[in-house]
Amino acid sequence: MIMRKATRQIMVGGVPVGGSAPVSVQSMTKTDTRNIAATVAQIKELESAGCEIIRLAVPDDDAAKALGAIRRRVGMPMIADIHFDYRLALEAIRQGIDGLRLNPGNIGAEWKVKEVVSAAKERSIPIRIGVNAGSLEKHLLDKYGHPNPESIVESAEGHIRILEDLGFRDIKVSLKASNVMMTVNAYRLFSSRHDYPLHIGVTETGPTFPGAVKSAVGLGILLAEGIGDTMRVSLTASPEEEVRTAYEILRAVGIRKRGAEIISCPTCGRCQVDLRPVVEEVARVLRSVDKPITVAVMGCVVNGPGEAREADFGIAAGKGMGLLFKKGEVIRKVPEEQMLEVLLELIKKEQ
Repeated sequence: MIMRKATRQIMVGGVPVGGSAPVSVQSMTKTDTRNIAATVAQIKELESAGCEIIRLAVPDDDAAKALGAIRRRVGMPMIADIHFDYRLALEAIRQGIDGLRLNPGNIGAEWKVKEVVSAAKERSIPIRIGVNAGSLEKHLLDKYGHPNPESIVESAEGHIRILEDLGFRDIKVSLKASNVMMTVNAYRLFSSRHDYPLHIGVTETGPTFPGAVKSAVGLGILLAEGIGDTMRVSLTASPEEEVRTAYEILRAVGIRKRGAEIISCPTCGRCQVDLRPVVEEVARVLRSVDKPITVAVMGCVVNGPGEAREADFGIAAGKGMGLLFKKGEVIRKVPEEQMLEVLLELIKKEQ
C-alpha cells in the first residue's frame, strides 16, 4: 500500500488538494483564451474526460477579461497562468478565477506582489509556484552552471519566501523539467524539506507516445513514493489525451480508477483470430465509459481464460471462436465474427 506524503491541504475552487484528498487530474486549455466559445467547448470536453482542474494561459488583458465569461459557463475550477504582469493577476482575480499560477519573484516591485497577495487572500485564492528548468533565474544558472534538482528547488524556495514574508501560505508548488530523473529528484528533494502540496508533472515531454512513456515513468515513480497531490501529463497532443494518460498512470500505481481498463494480449504465433481490430474497436467504444471496469480481450488458450475470468467482462478467443466471460463465469461460446458485437452488447447492457 502506498503511503502518501503528509502535506497541508488547500482548496482550488471546490477541489481539495493535499492532505488526505485524492490525487486530482489537471490539464491546460490549448485554445486562445480570448476565444471564449472555443475555450468553453474545450473545457466541457475535458470535464467529460474526467479533468478536475483546468489552467488557462493569460498573455494579455483581453485574455484576462475573457475569464469571467468563461467562468460563468463552466463548473470546473479554473487557474490563471500569469507571467511577469501583476495587473493580469489582479484582473484574473476580479474575473472570478479559482487559482493563480504565478512566480512572485517574476512580478517585479514588492508593492506589486503585495497587491496580488492581498487580493488573493481576500478571496481565498491559492497560488501555485511553478518552477521550470527551462526558465531558471540567471543567478542560479551562474551558481550551478546548468539546471539541476538543487537549482530547481532553490528557485522554488526563493519564491516561497516572498509569499511567506507577506503572510501567505495558501501555496502549492511544481518543479518541472523535461528530463525525467531531474524532475523526480527535484520533487524528492523538495518533499523532504517542505509540506506544501505538490503539483507533479514532467514538462515538454513531446508527442503522445514518447510523452506518455516519459510521464508514466516520472509520475509513476513519484506517486509510488507517495509524492504528489495533483498532476498534469504534458503532451503535444489533445488535452483529453493528457487526461486519459493521467488516469492510466494513476490506475497503474493503484491510486485511482476511472473508466475501462482493457487487458489484451500482445498476440503471438498461438493466436488464431484477428485480435488487433477487436481490441482497437473495444478501446474506441469504451472511451466514453467512466465507470471503473476491466475488460479482457485475449487471443489464446494459455493465458486467455484466466485473464478473462478475472475481468468484469472478457473474451478468450480460440480458433474461429471465443468464450464470453462475465464476472468469472463463461456465458456462451461466440463465433469469431460476432465476438466484438456480443462483447460490447454485454458491457452496454450491464452499465
